[in-house]
Amino acid sequence: METNSTVKLSWLLKMAWRDSRRNRSRLFLFISSIILGIAALVAIYSFGESLRKDIDAQAAGLLGADLVISGNKALKAGEATFLDSIGDERSSERTFASMILFPKGNGTRLVQAKALEGQFPYYGELETQPETAGRNFLKGKNALVDKTLMLQFNARVGDSVRVGEVTFAIAGVLEKAPGQTGISASVAPVVYIPLKYLEETKLIQKGSRVSYKYYYKFNKPNVVDAVVKQLEPRLEKQDLDVDTIESQKKDTGRSFEDLTQFLSLVGFIALLLGCIGVASAIHIYIREKIATIAVLRCLGVKASQAFLIYLFQIAGLGLIGSVIGAALGTVVQFLLPVVLKDLLPVDITVAISWVAILQGIALGLFISILFALLPLVSIRNISPLNTLRVSDEHTSAVKDPMKWLVYLLILIFIAGFSYLQLGSWRQAAFFTLAVIVSFLILALTASLLIWLVRKFFPTSWSYLWRQGLANLFRPNNQTLILVVSIGLGTAFISTLFLVQDLLMKRVTLSASGNQPNMVLFDIQTGQKEEVNALAQKFRLPLIQQVPIITMRVEEVNGFTAADVKRDSTIKVSRRAFSSELRVTFRDSLTASERITRGKWQGKVTEDGTVYVSLEERYAERINVAIGDRMLFNVQGALIPAVVGSFREVDWNRIQTNFRVVFPEGVLEEAPQFQVLITRVPSPQVSAAFQQEVVRNFPNVSIIDLQLILGVLDDILNKIGFVIKFMAAFSIITGLIVLIASVLISKYQRIQESVLLRTLGGSQRQILFITALEYLFLGALAALTGILLSFVGSWALATYNLKTAFSPDLAPVFGLFVAIALLTVVIGLLNSRGILNRPPLEVLRKDV
Repeated sequence: METNSTVKLSWLLKMAWRDSRRNRSRLFLFISSIILGIAALVAIYSFGESLRKDIDAQAAGLLGADLVISGNKALKAGEATFLDSIGDERSSERTFASMILFPKGNGTRLVQAKALEGQFPYYGELETQPETAGRNFLKGKNALVDKTLMLQFNARVGDSVRVGEVTFAIAGVLEKAPGQTGISASVAPVVYIPLKYLEETKLIQKGSRVSYKYYYKFNKPNVVDAVVKQLEPRLEKQDLDVDTIESQKKDTGRSFEDLTQFLSLVGFIALLLGCIGVASAIHIYIREKIATIAVLRCLGVKASQAFLIYLFQIAGLGLIGSVIGAALGTVVQFLLPVVLKDLLPVDITVAISWVAILQGIALGLFISILFALLPLVSIRNISPLNTLRVSDEHTSAVKDPMKWLVYLLILIFIAGFSYLQLGSWRQAAFFTLAVIVSFLILALTASLLIWLVRKFFPTSWSYLWRQGLANLFRPNNQTLILVVSIGLGTAFISTLFLVQDLLMKRVTLSASGNQPNMVLFDIQTGQKEEVNALAQKFRLPLIQQVPIITMRVEEVNGFTAADVKRDSTIKVSRRAFSSELRVTFRDSLTASERITRGKWQGKVTEDGTVYVSLEERYAERINVAIGDRMLFNVQGALIPAVVGSFREVDWNRIQTNFRVVFPEGVLEEAPQFQVLITRVPSPQVSAAFQQEVVRNFPNVSIIDLQLILGVLDDILNKIGFVIKFMAAFSIITGLIVLIASVLISKYQRIQESVLLRTLGGSQRQILFITALEYLFLGALAALTGILLSFVGSWALATYNLKTAFSPDLAPVFGLFVAIALLTVVIGLLNSRGILNRPPLEVLRKDV
């Protein structure tokens, strides 16, 4: 025999089932607003799991060797001999920026040149067409050229390419190299040449920035960690970095963990958006059920039992919605590798992740119940007397402590989920605060709009206009939910348009008017006059020409890098000694600089003191103050100096800017190279000038800003596509919430619409009133979201990018019109059923 508690539970489940019969389609539509959020998260979780597995499996192919030692300066003879004794197989590589020339079409381009020696890569391969070119090009004076360059200059295998003073035959098209992504190939296309011909190119001059890499393969890979531990002290003295397959796994995994975290947060925003729809829909559903619940109370059902009846309904439908969302997410994960292919250095093997599916189902069920609790707790306050009451008064949230408890649980959930994604309570707190502020701004804006419409209601307008406008603030209005849901989705996509346009304008403005658009660097001192003469031949202005000296920081206040590493109490950052500096000397500031602290000294003082000026953020990073003493190593010559001033630098300008500036009178005789900044009037002049420079000065590299703009546009389009793909989840979720909300209003508007027909209103008039209501709703929601995106984009432009905010209004206006019209169309489509009902239906309770 069943126990009393079992009977009660089974009866509650039966009641939940029976009561839902006539409302299942409505309830499922309400719960469907979370489906896309769950789908996005399941897809991202599954993708993240596949990505981690593939990174672990392909880490060796990403690195290409068991051990990689790298640095940015040539090794001394003794150290080179020492490195040659490591490992069982060895390869060397030199990487540097260089101009190349395609003789067939006289095309020139700045590339990342890699001079290679040995059988690298030992894992994976240089993917080329033809396939054998990746190994065979080292046997002669051959080159591998990136496929983007081959397409740009219409080159073919067998053509030639000039690198420095050497002409190489193109042996193959480089499809992919270890660790290379689609975006990295767009930014810095690669050309491989044999290392044995590097000296002949005469590209490596004083001041040339070259990266040195040494690749090693071990017959017994398990000894790599022990070898690294033994080598580390010696390698640190030479400022050499070490990478292994294990470190590659960690570094790559960490990098793409950030990507999956970002995508998860985007999916989470879509889920939160859906939750707002759930809370609103269930709120109105429960208000419609007040009479039914009151009858149950009259029959002896406790308030807690009535609460459980409707909780079981929501939980059941939430479970169904979560299962559908998890299934959809499993399908979507097969699209993510295609969407993200240009960002990924590995090939993704997509597989069904049952862990991700179970996580998604559990999360969907939990979040359905959590957000449905807000309206469900009001069931406790419905008494049997409600059967006799005409009003539908309900307890205010301010007076109900249980609702405040639910609000607290929701905040804890958002913060906890954010922490699981970000791994930092500080970042989770900021994200939670941002979510709260966004929703509050949208909710307050909606409330303000309702107040304004009610306060300044146009009583002189025609009846149809007044009726449509009044629907915005009358009981059971949809203004708040639509402004929040559609407004948030609109804000998301509008911000994407504005920021992408802002980034492009920021660079385009730098190339407009009389701003420089071409930079020549690595000009040797002996070439300075000849390069200037060539620029004058093409009538190009010498906008700026500055000397650049390469040096390192040897000491700060008497402390060396070894001292700082040994004693953690020394207040000097280790970053001060970690990299080479490119500095200049001059007697005055440029237009892009201003002194923020200290005093500018343009010349060495009479007593021989050298006062240097540091860029303020660089000084902060290395923990240096005004008056501190620094010792600089200029290729073996030690120069003592005192920090005399800090500068604020506008890095956005197309001109040379420096972290450290010396006064005149100390570096004139130091080994240096020149940078020339000019402006070319047209692409034709640019091409002709670059061809002459490459022919006469092959070591000189050129940055063409117009080309950079094209590359930047391509990168922004690729990244923008990824963001738009994820934003689509929020936008479509918003539309589902819109449809659900409009359906709610359909059931609420049946009686008043039929009443209007009973009083003589025509279908055309009712459609006009409906269209006006949803036009106002769609327009207000879209306008609110766009205004929010304007505020966010303005703050980004002003405080982060430090540039003028001048948005392109055309796509934003198009978005506004599209959202407003879509709202009207959905509203009218869902109103068809109302118009087909006979007027007598107004007298029926069963609607």
